[in-house]
Amino acid sequence: MLPTSARIGTCTRRIRVVALLVLLPALLAACGGTWKTEYGDPLDRAVTSNWRVSQVNVSVPETLTVSDENVYFPRADIVWHGDPPGDRRAQAQRIVRDSARTATAPMRGGRPVAMNLTVREFHGISPITLAKAPSAVYNMAFDAQIVDARTGAALTPPTQIHADVPALVGEAGIAAAQFGPTQKEQVTGHLVAVFEGWLGIGPDVRGTFSSFGR
Repeated sequence: MLPTSARIGTCTRRIRVVALLVLLPALLAACGGTWKTEYGDPLDRAVTSNWRVSQVNVSVPETLTVSDENVYFPRADIVWHGDPPGDRRAQAQRIVRDSARTATAPMRGGRPVAMNLTVREFHGISPITLAKAPSAVYNMAFDAQIVDARTGAALTPPTQIHADVPALVGEAGIAAAQFGPTQKEQVTGHLVAVFEGWLGIGPDVRGTFSSFGR
């Protein structure tokens, strides 16, 4: 027979598990909602086809909060577990910059332009969400503007871009972590499509969906 202290400890753990199972549906319901990919009307391809993106500048304000907590709904502007532990601001900046460069690489027009991006939110999923949540969302938002690379003159108004996309979770998420597409590949692929859609050089990927998320 287990000592009294061991029995108490076992009961306490069981109570915590039961409490989590009871509360989790309520937490998920509270964080369910409608998500979107939105960037306003796509830019005119007749105009953008004359552009060559010579610079991609990505700003990640120091005022954005960062969380590495392994919880279902981290309360922060930047949440990212798709890279090894490190500077999450720098990792988010690199993903956005590389995605923009990939999207704009085919643009070979005669007018050099710069793409200026300011990250407002970069919210991935935590390991516990990947393993146990019924669904989840990568939700990313930033401000974007195209300017003349020589003069700095604005060629587009400042544009708010929302780039939300469902995340692979559960068995599919675990398999993706091992064999791909990884979290970074999922996010990068969506961001490339969003930039192409906004610039009018690819399909229009605007849309909404319902899911659990932050």
